[in-house]
Amino acid sequence: MRIENIGEFEIHDGRFRRYALPGSRLEKLAGGFGFIEGPVWFADGEFLLFSDIPNDRMYRWVEGLGCSVFRAPSRFSNGNTRDLQGRLVTCEHGSRTVTRTELDGSVTVLADRYRGKRLNSPNDAAVKSDGSVWFTDPPYGILSDEQGHKAESEIGACLVFRLDPSTGDLEAVAEDFSKPNGIAFSPDERLLYVSDTGYSHDKALPRWIRVFDVEDGRRLENGREFARIDKGVADGFRLDADGNVWTSARDGAQCFSPRGELLGKVLVPETVANLTFGGPERNRLFLTASTSLYAIRVGARGAQRP
Repeated sequence: MRIENIGEFEIHDGRFRRYALPGSRLEKLAGGFGFIEGPVWFADGEFLLFSDIPNDRMYRWVEGLGCSVFRAPSRFSNGNTRDLQGRLVTCEHGSRTVTRTELDGSVTVLADRYRGKRLNSPNDAAVKSDGSVWFTDPPYGILSDEQGHKAESEIGACLVFRLDPSTGDLEAVAEDFSKPNGIAFSPDERLLYVSDTGYSHDKALPRWIRVFDVEDGRRLENGREFARIDKGVADGFRLDADGNVWTSARDGAQCFSPRGELLGKVLVPETVANLTFGGPERNRLFLTASTSLYAIRVGARGAQRP
């Protein structure tokens, strides 16, 4: 079908019409940031947390109150998620760690080394229903001092990891990425999606999302291409309850079916780095887009219960 525009929605497949709510408009919630990432919704507190990487801060956004500083310095935090107990799990470029913020506000380091060598700069994470934390470790935080601290990679590779917080065991589950970035499970956790954003520094490298079968709850098999991004890269993404993948891109948010078909887009005037579902019905799509935070209501509910 021909591409059809309805407000901020760009429809590439008729199935996307159910998600493009009539009259729904893109809202700019806040601006003036350096480069924001890692949005995570706290349903129990009705607020959103996100990272401003180059400004070394994390912010809290509350409806009607706007943004306030949640943590500064944030050790150049990037991706954020929550564990099964509702605790904040954060990937930190500056400290090159994955941390957990306890309910009393103290911070616990979950992972900082692999086989005795420091991690590169953990980027994004997903928590499985067994409590394991899966995260990506590209070099973005050690390439310069803008988003971390410039340094050489000790590992010498960019890996995807599975961490068992109860034992501290850290294992590499995927080793064939250029720059692994966004990560998320399918609603039934049988699949794991991981993006490769090597294109950001070398136009000959991939800008796609790959998908893996999750075997025995801890191993990845049958890695294959899921979808290619036509503009920008899939920096971060989340799945809805129907199994669609909503991913960041240079022109906004792109929505792919479970089969990797581009259904449609939410057009945003800034490059989107990450997104998440939130709000009382989990149908408000929050988008961290370069210097601004946006939101739009869609006809889909996030798969992850925040």
